[in-house]
Amino acid sequence: MQVFKFGGSAIKNAGGIRKLAKIVKANPECRVIVVSALGKTTNALEELFGCYFEGNDGWIERLNQIKQFHLDIVSDLFGESDISLKRELEHYFSELAERLNRKPGSDYDREYDQIVSEGEIWATRIVHAYLNRQGFNTRWLDARKILVTDAAFRDATVVWKKSMKLVKREINLAGDEVSVIQGFIASTENGLTTTLGREGSDFTASILGNILDAESVTLWKDVPGVLNADPENFPNPEKLDEISYLEAVELAFFGAKVIHPKTIKPLYNKNIPLFIKSFEHPDSIGTIIHRMDWDVDMIPVYVKKDHQILITIQPRDFSFMIEQSFGQIFSAFNRCKIKINLVQTSAISLSICADSNRLRIEQLLNSLKKNFRIAFNKEVQLITIRHYTDEAIRLMTTEKQILIEQKSRHTVHFVLRDG
Repeated sequence: MQVFKFGGSAIKNAGGIRKLAKIVKANPECRVIVVSALGKTTNALEELFGCYFEGNDGWIERLNQIKQFHLDIVSDLFGESDISLKRELEHYFSELAERLNRKPGSDYDREYDQIVSEGEIWATRIVHAYLNRQGFNTRWLDARKILVTDAAFRDATVVWKKSMKLVKREINLAGDEVSVIQGFIASTENGLTTTLGREGSDFTASILGNILDAESVTLWKDVPGVLNADPENFPNPEKLDEISYLEAVELAFFGAKVIHPKTIKPLYNKNIPLFIKSFEHPDSIGTIIHRMDWDVDMIPVYVKKDHQILITIQPRDFSFMIEQSFGQIFSAFNRCKIKINLVQTSAISLSICADSNRLRIEQLLNSLKKNFRIAFNKEVQLITIRHYTDEAIRLMTTEKQILIEQKSRHTVHFVLRDG
């Protein structure tokens, strides 16, 4: 049994959904399909949510655009023959509009999850209907009914014992039934929708692969496999044919976009291989991520994270940075849900490079300013090079000002800004 996950960049139109069906048909071992929101729907829903939460009625136009995008795909796939699916989608959009006409609650993350999660529901309803039309024996499942999490909205933690029981009860591996499930979303025990973190559909696939003891999990992407650099930032990146679980974790943690950071551990725990394959060229080899007990000569791998903030923190009384200070600072980052990407210490200061989120950074600074002096640089870049060479370092740092450099045996990190 195999688990396939299809991302929004692959199924961005009716043609993508048709190709999905061909891939599934060519792989009868696939029994679970995890589907992301179509195309750029999640981005569009985030823009809509921003308007809504700020009290801006710009959400109305954005909702109409998102609705029309989905209805156009349905028309392309079914013509005018599937009135019931259009009516179903109309109902979903009417319910969302009704919610958006009410005043939002004060918890930004909780409200976000209730609204932005809708994209996965719409996508799976369309994919499920199309696969049925093509003769597949499919069953639509609501991930919120089988994956239980805590209430850490926008970055929820899976409650494994309860989720395992529900998944095994609801997913039928006998016969030829194929389950169609949303990625990214889950729910609390009280039924409130949660999300697993941005791009969390990869994580959903690995959770299901673990629970169902899958033979393998395959992520179908718009790239030929794991590349040694993001093609949006680097010309002519090279594909890595195979990498270890450890290598994948390192790359994902430091910002490689092709894999969600939490994807690897559930698969590693059961030694389940993860394949990254090209949606456009499904017969190509792609990349396999698996347990490797041998050394492989690796070319340099580049990971670039933009929109970072470098924060330097010093005690106001000019005392040494000690464990008590560290505890206070890291607790503040945790409370504000700010992801730390790099840490550097000195006798009297602590420098942290983190994801920049204006509201959360303001909350953090307010919580620390009483006891600490704080300085920061906005819009810096965090560059990570695995298996670095001198030439790789020169390539990434030329005409840049280096604010921090950290080097270990296999990895070098730079916090940079334009020189």
